[in-house]
Amino acid sequence: MEQFNMFFTNSFGVSPLIVGVVAIWVLFWKGCALWIAAKNNNKWWFLILLIVNTIGILEIIYIFFVAKKKGADIKQIFSKSTPAQL
Repeated sequence: MEQFNMFFTNSFGVSPLIVGVVAIWVLFWKGCALWIAAKNNNKWWFLILLIVNTIGILEIIYIFFVAKKKGADIKQIFSKSTPAQL
């Protein structure tokens, strides 16, 4: 039973599953925000978003309030981007 419990929690009592979900969440939002900042030529925002880690909160604020993008805009950015357009 002890081995079973060790799989679901580490020494800090945090589940590796939760850590993985948070990592995917952060990676998605950071990638979107950095992509949009680069396309908009916002160098300062790019640097801030690259350095500061806020578990996706700053990235979401940038995307939806500063860059004023919508969910459909984000899908369009990733679906129509090709290496030739970079």
